[in-house]
Formats: sequence, C-alpha cells, structure tokens
Amino acid sequence: MSNIPETGRTPRVQIRLVIIQVLVFSLLLTLGGRLWYLQIRNGQEYTDEAKNNHVQQVVQPAVRGSILDSRGIPLADNETRLVVSASRTELMKMKDDGKGVLTRLAGVLGMKPKDVMDKVRLCDAKTPQPCWNGSPYQPIPVTDEANTQQALQIRERAEDFPGITAEPTAVRRYTGPGKTNTAQVLGYLSPVTDEEITKAKDTDSPFLRSDQVGRSGLERTYDKELRGKAGVTRYEVDNLGRVIGEAARDKAQPGANLVTSIDARVQAVAEYELHNAMKAARLEFDKNTDKNYKADAGAVVVMENKTGRIVSMASQPTYDPNSWVGGISGKDYAKLTGKASNYPLLNRAIQGQAAPGSIFKVVSSTAAVNAGYPFDGGYPCPSSYSVGGQVFKNFESKGYGSISLGRALEVSCDTVFYGLAHREWQKDGGTKPKKRTNDWFYKTAHQFGLGKETGIDLPNEVKGRVPDRRWKQNFWEANKDGWCKQGKKNGDYVEKIAYENCLEGNRMRAGDSVNYSIGQGDTLVTPIQMATIYSAIANGGTLHNPTIGKAVISADGKTVQEIKPTSHGKLPMNARTRDQMDEALAGVTTRGSAAWRFGGWPQDKIPMHAKTGTAEVYGKQTTSWFVSYTKDYTIIMTIAQGGTGSGASGPAVRKIYEAMYGLDEKGGQDLKKALLPEPQKALPKIGADGSIDAPKIEPYEPEKQEPPAEEQQLAGPPARRD
Repeated sequence: MSNIPETGRTPRVQIRLVIIQVLVFSLLLTLGGRLWYLQIRNGQEYTDEAKNNHVQQVVQPAVRGSILDSRGIPLADNETRLVVSASRTELMKMKDDGKGVLTRLAGVLGMKPKDVMDKVRLCDAKTPQPCWNGSPYQPIPVTDEANTQQALQIRERAEDFPGITAEPTAVRRYTGPGKTNTAQVLGYLSPVTDEEITKAKDTDSPFLRSDQVGRSGLERTYDKELRGKAGVTRYEVDNLGRVIGEAARDKAQPGANLVTSIDARVQAVAEYELHNAMKAARLEFDKNTDKNYKADAGAVVVMENKTGRIVSMASQPTYDPNSWVGGISGKDYAKLTGKASNYPLLNRAIQGQAAPGSIFKVVSSTAAVNAGYPFDGGYPCPSSYSVGGQVFKNFESKGYGSISLGRALEVSCDTVFYGLAHREWQKDGGTKPKKRTNDWFYKTAHQFGLGKETGIDLPNEVKGRVPDRRWKQNFWEANKDGWCKQGKKNGDYVEKIAYENCLEGNRMRAGDSVNYSIGQGDTLVTPIQMATIYSAIANGGTLHNPTIGKAVISADGKTVQEIKPTSHGKLPMNARTRDQMDEALAGVTTRGSAAWRFGGWPQDKIPMHAKTGTAEVYGKQTTSWFVSYTKDYTIIMTIAQGGTGSGASGPAVRKIYEAMYGLDEKGGQDLKKALLPEPQKALPKIGADGSIDAPKIEPYEPEKQEPPAEEQQLAGPPARRD
C-alpha cells in the first residue's frame, strides 16, 4: 500500500487527462478536416473517379475500308473468318483461372495448351509476346483460322467452353487480283502502340487499344480514312469485375474506301515483266566480273503523263502482305528483315537510290543550253577525254566526230558531256572557285526536282542526292577525321583515296564535274524522281507530284472526296528546247542506243521516246536503267546489278507498252486487247450497301516466244547499247 497521500497525485493525473483530451481533440479535428476535404472540397472529383473505376468498355472494331484499283477491283479488303475468342473475365472466375477450359480449347483447335494460354495472358513490361495488349474486358482472339467443324464443336459443347466464343469476324485480306502482289504500295497493318495512343489522345482521330494501324504504303498514308471508328459498349462492373449493367453504347462506323490510280491489269503485266527481266539478266555473263549478273533488286513505275497518277508500281524482291494479318511470327519477320532477305519491305521505286547513268543526260543537256550552248550546235565526241592525267572513255571507246546535243542523247555520247562540264568547271574557277559560281549543271538538277522528295502519297520517300559544292563541304566535314586516320600517301587504292579526301575532299575537282555530267560519281536518284522528270518532258514541262490515291469514298458510296493532281514546278527549259529534246529522245528508239530493241514499233501511230542508262557502282555490277514515254504514259525500269539499260530492262518495258496499247511484235494493234487505250477518268461506283461492281481479271501469262534476232531488228549495228 502506497504511503503517498491521495492529494499529492491529483494534479498530475489531471494534467495527463488534459493532455490526452487535447490529443484526442486534435486527432478528431484533423480527421474531420480530412473528411471535409475528401467529401466536400474534392467530393465530386473522387465520385467521378470511383464511377470510372466501375465502368469498363468493350470495343467492336470498325470494318476497315477497302483499297481499290482504278476500276473498282479490290486490292485490299476484308474477308469473314471464324475467330475464336476467350473472355478473360469469365475465365478468372473459375477456380483454376480457366486453365482446364483453355486446355480443352487447344485440343479442339489443334494447338498446344501453352500457346493458347500465352495468347490470353495480359502484356506487361516483363511479359514477352505473344500476349494480349488490350483491355482485359475485351474478348481476346485466340485464332482467326478456325474451320467450321471446330466452331461447331465449341458452340455445341458450350458447357465445356464457358467464356469461349466462335464468331464470324471481318479480317484484312490482300486479294492479289490476277496474281498481282502490289505489296510495297499497299503496305500492311499491326496493332497500335501505347506511344501512338498517347500522341493521338487529343486529336480528332484518337486510337483505341484494339486498333490496327497502317505501317507502310497506302495503309499508312490513308490510315485515318480507312480505319473508321470503332464501336464502344460501356459496362458497369462491381469491385470484383462482375458486369452489373450496360452504361452506354456507341455504334461502329466503317472506314471509307480508297480508290487508287493503280490498274490491276497493268500491275500484273509490270510485275511479271520485271520478274522475268531479272531472271533473264541472271543468265547473262558479265565480262567485267567473270560472273553472271546478280540482278538482285529492281523496280518499275508506270505514270500517266498529264496527271502524274501512278498506273503501276512494282518492286523486287517482294513479300506477301497477308503474312502480317493477325500478327506476323518472329520467324517470318526475321525472313523479311535479315541481311539474306535483301530487304523486300523496301519500296525500291521510291526508296531505292542509285547512280542514274546516262538517263541523267536530259538534265545535263538542259544545263548546257541554259549555260549558253546551242542544242543543235556542234560538239566533239571523241572516244575518250583526258582530265588532269586521267582518261575518261566513251562507252565502248567509240567516237562520232562533231555532233549536236540531240545526237549525243541519241547515241549516248559521254565525251560530249565531259567536255561541256569540264569547260563550265573551268569558268567557275576550277579548284579555286569564284565567290559566285554559276554551277549550271548542279543548279539545273535542283530545278528538275532532284535532291528532294517528289511528294508522292507514300511514306518514307527518300531524296536522292545532288553532289553540289554545299553537299561536298558538308560531307567532308562529317568524314575528314576518319579519312585522315585511314589515309596513307603510299598505301593501297582505298588508302590513297582516303588520303586525298583528307587533304582536299571538300574541293570540287574536274573529275567530279566530268563524272557527274553523265550521272555517275556521288549522284543518287530514285526511279520515281526520274519518272517524274521524263513525264514532265512528255507533257510539256509540268513536274507533277506523283499520286496513287484518286478518291476517298464513304462506305455507303454517298460521300466522294476526290484527290486532285498537284505539281511542284516546271522544267527549267523553254518550249523550243523541250521540242528538240523530245525529237532526240524519239531518235533513241529509231536510230540510237535503243533502236535494236524497238524494231517494228509503230512510231507513226504511237511515237516512242526513250533513254538508256548503264550506271557503274563501285564494288558491284552495273545498274540497268531504261526510261521511256509516249504521249500518254511514262515507264521506267531499273535492275540493280543487271547489266546494260537496253539489254536488261529495254525488252521488258516494250512488252508492258505492247500490253497497254494492244500491240503485237510486228506493230499491229488490237484495241480490244489494249489495257489502257486512253487514260482512265471515271471512278468506280459503290452501292449504299457497300457493294462494288468490279470486273474480274485473269492472270497475265503471255505466250512464250523466242526474241527476234538482233539482225532482224536492225538495219545495221546498234549505235550504242547503253
């Protein structure tokens, strides 16, 4: 028993009680303030968030619009497939998280259970593909290749497959009419990424996580129009994810149809002839390398002169765009992107850069005229031309005496252009240039539209290169350190070149200008650039922006948005020079370097103009170029490591023209067989129900014929086979 008086501890107890009361009161005050803040001050905000947390959305993908050729033939559309999907919400309600159901499903579909389970697992930073990157409340596709028997098994045994559906669904299809491919023009689709969803969130065309997005070609350029708008159904769910009601529903809006200027019949011919030309080139022997030509890549473009519309565009090697449908496998992707593939995803018509060789001479001829040299003047064409101790030979070392620029184009005389370019280089000051140089040959190339995009409505077009003084200076600054480390005055050829470039790689030397004048050296162009130039010569001088899209038509056919042709300038030549050049290019096919390929052509009915080109590439075999035009169309073909222009590409280009104009080898014409006797103008009609009345085409399979002997095609030996 304590001896402390009771009166002695009362004040301390009271103090403690007061302190406790203060603490309790403070806690109650803090709690009350926090409750006021949550329920009154920010009550509405948290209420809205709570509602959102209990509303989940299910997406019904919109049917993607079709891509049609100029006559309404589908190049890309949708086909109905039986798609088997799994509801993750239903599977997660099961004791085993649906593993038993998925295992039974794998047995029906002929798949491995692990593959099915991987398909329905959710993606995160640590989960590799395959996995589901969409909403967990969205039906997750397991396969889009189910057959009718498999679908019936799933439906008839519904009790064994809870949460599993087998429904017909629209899936993208690349139709390949007439055995066409058109892969690089059409492009392909793949799922939208998180980054794209974030970027497009505040735009007028936001993405949903279930969207498929165009990754290349027309699918990418016109993705917004083709994609349409997905339907969204919003469900109210409890905190366990169980659906308790439907909140709202937005119907899906199908995408619009894209009508193109591509003619599937001409596309079939162009692809066939390019492929055959490359096969034929591989049978030819290259005496410079003691091997057959590799002919490992190529491209062809058919363009309408008056509008710049693309009638056909093909690139080799190619691929099947259907391999991307439903997601491409890792094995297939490696085949398309590995070094051994030679990169078939590249559209070499707009992304393949190469030295143009002699087809560049229309630029050099124009530059010479603009510099004051008459087109019909006399210029020496010796067998070789010397510059600073270096000898530049004419093709096959043949000379023609004094000839005009027109005749130089016809026979593709290199030394005429060597001499003119060298003279202008000297006028500009040589290696010690004036403050204001004329640079006619480089300036004119830029005026022709080289060194920049043509503006075609396809993604990732490359610019090519005009190696003028500015480029040379920039290139030297970027590489001089490496050249100086590698270069040796008395080393091998490569080391000596590096040593010279280290010291004066920014100087425009005589050899640079001379080589440039015939489309060699550091000059790079694309087939679409040169097609645009020759098409402009044909149409009187307008440089059109090449276009493939002709119109965007709504799914019900009621709304039509035409895509009108546009241009980016005029050729830097007057009408007289154009007419003189036009006449010279006609002479190429009658008495010049392509005459041996155009024997029997009906020049009086369908005047043909052409230019051949054989470009040398360091460490590789020569690049074959052949560009030509009639009053209606321009066709260009190029084959990498394919040999000469007229030898490898010329015959194939002629066959494309013959099919388009309905000609036989003797020049007779049957308009009933002509694919395009005149440019197409009308748009195909699309019904209110989305139906398209399009003609069918047969595969292009010409009869096998022996090519005419050279002696039968020519009155005499060819002037030059460039």
